[in-house]
Amino acid sequence: MYAIVTKTQLAHKETLFEVDAPDIAAKAQPGQFLIVIPKQGGERVPLTICAYDVQKGTISFAFHEVGKTTKEMGTLEKGDHLFNVTGPLGNPSEIKKYGRVLCVGGSIMIAPLLLQSKAMKAAGNHVTTVLGCRSKEFLFMMDEAKAVSDEVYVASDDGTIGEKGMEFLSDLLKNERFDRCVVMGPVVMMKAVSDITRPYDIPTTVSLTPIMIDGMGMCGVCRVTVGGKMLFGCVDGPEFDGHKTNFDELIKRQRTMLPEERLSSILWETDGGCQCGRR
Repeated sequence: MYAIVTKTQLAHKETLFEVDAPDIAAKAQPGQFLIVIPKQGGERVPLTICAYDVQKGTISFAFHEVGKTTKEMGTLEKGDHLFNVTGPLGNPSEIKKYGRVLCVGGSIMIAPLLLQSKAMKAAGNHVTTVLGCRSKEFLFMMDEAKAVSDEVYVASDDGTIGEKGMEFLSDLLKNERFDRCVVMGPVVMMKAVSDITRPYDIPTTVSLTPIMIDGMGMCGVCRVTVGGKMLFGCVDGPEFDGHKTNFDELIKRQRTMLPEERLSSILWETDGGCQCGRR
């Protein structure tokens, strides 16, 4: 059992947990992920690591309460326990001094993106961070972004805060040189940013989030096509070359179980929800 040390409400239905997991904290690196099972017999949920503290023995991850299991997890509070947390999984990010690095995060993936910004800054890079959100009320961690970045931009889908959409990046890239781009967020956003950086030949890394079960390369569910090759999101990734990733295929695969996911969520809500893992 893994105790929840702190619970932070980042925005509506967007939550961050800090969990007691000293063995994982001792080995965690930016870019890696966890498999979280909220309750015994429950679903396995892959979630990217947002922070780790070796001294405290804790790791942090954020999630959007969108389906049955994440909604269940959102009912937990500080002091409650998760049944199992496995990690760190996947390959760590390639952190080194590139020069000028553009870090772009969207939605709930802003949280793990800032771990990338922090690591890139510590490696001696000039870091420009872009925070993308649906609208003003969904923006979070602005102060944290400023603390680990040289420049910070904000973009919202509806234009209620900052730039409207990610199209402004084209002008930014015309006026500023970047040696590397890191993107973490919804697949559609990662595709859009990769398309924007491609004409400028900026190496662009994306963190892919395909449907996943075991997270260790055994099930093969997390297949992605990169550079015309079939790879596994868990053991070959989760980070890949954004200019070589077949995003259209990934989007189709992500939508494969949507009807079942929606039904499961509706049935859970109809049943009144549950106090997942309460002790």
